[in-house]
Amino acid sequence: MITTKIERDVRRFRQIVRGRIRKDLKKYMSSGELIGRKGKDYVSIPLPQIQLPRLRYGDNEEGGVGSGEGEPGDAVEGDGDGQGEAGNTPGQHLLEVDITIEELAEIMGEELELPMIEPKGHRNVVAKKDRYNRVSSEGPDSLKHFRRTYREALKRQMTAGTYNPNNPSVVPIKKDQKYRSWKEDRRPERNAVIVYMMDVSGSMGDEQKEIVRMEAFWIDTWLSTQYDGLETRYIIHDAAAREVDRETFFHTRESGGTLISTAYKLCQKIIETDYPSSEWNIYPFHFSDGDNWSGSDTRECMRLLKEDMLPRVNAFCYGQVESEYGSGQFMNDLQSAFGEEEAVILSRIEDKDAVMESIKTFLGKGR
Repeated sequence: MITTKIERDVRRFRQIVRGRIRKDLKKYMSSGELIGRKGKDYVSIPLPQIQLPRLRYGDNEEGGVGSGEGEPGDAVEGDGDGQGEAGNTPGQHLLEVDITIEELAEIMGEELELPMIEPKGHRNVVAKKDRYNRVSSEGPDSLKHFRRTYREALKRQMTAGTYNPNNPSVVPIKKDQKYRSWKEDRRPERNAVIVYMMDVSGSMGDEQKEIVRMEAFWIDTWLSTQYDGLETRYIIHDAAAREVDRETFFHTRESGGTLISTAYKLCQKIIETDYPSSEWNIYPFHFSDGDNWSGSDTRECMRLLKEDMLPRVNAFCYGQVESEYGSGQFMNDLQSAFGEEEAVILSRIEDKDAVMESIKTFLGKGR
């Protein structure tokens, strides 16, 4: 009974945490602090003004956490009797709460009303897995099924009339032996790849790269819950493009001009070489401040998108990060060329506070 009460209090606290995260989701989505707290499976979130429930043994006749009025997201309040100097401002108590990536994605999906993704026009990758869900009369001793073996021996002795309930003794013989056996389970796995491309020319500063880093965190968080296998590739470009690792992607500073077509050509090469569209769901994301070197290169970008990339991908997403040095013209060019194309999704990201709306723009169509 004690365990049940404790579990009820813990569930109530988890509801409070989820409610508080939903309430402050925009703040978390525009904060780089959360990304730095990401582990392998968990994210550690600092929540102010929430206290852990005080669990104790005994009867619950006088109420307790979870038994009063309130809604998910309300703070748990209590009276203090400590000594201290008087003040006129409330204290701030930060509590580190670990939440799984899956829970975080679920909260984000509910708050942003994101639809579940339905892969379009792609064959699922079939994964093979052995499942020990059968019983056989032959097998190695390491797979012996003792319960089934003794059950067979008991049935045999009862049928033969040799079982004595006053002196229960079950002795298996060879034909009673049962072993665990397996069956190959072939299940489809939906795999996806994200190809991030970013302009790293001189006009893209640290603030713009931080915005891209936050966007990538939330994109990864959502898509990882939609696909069994998710891979990520990174391309940086100025006047030339090259593939890099994640750390280099977010911390490289270059200078010089910008030729966006170099990134699109490299992206297309990666897709053709490693990710056939018959087996993969493909998501290219390009982030830039909107500058390109020339109109002729912009026309080459539109050709590459129309003829090579769009027929193979689920969606092409372009995020234009506002910069005092960037002209922003490239988004206008994309809008003119693909304004009616559902697979081309455009988002203007003015600052960190716009990250939440940008994510909803990118992921809200469920492609």
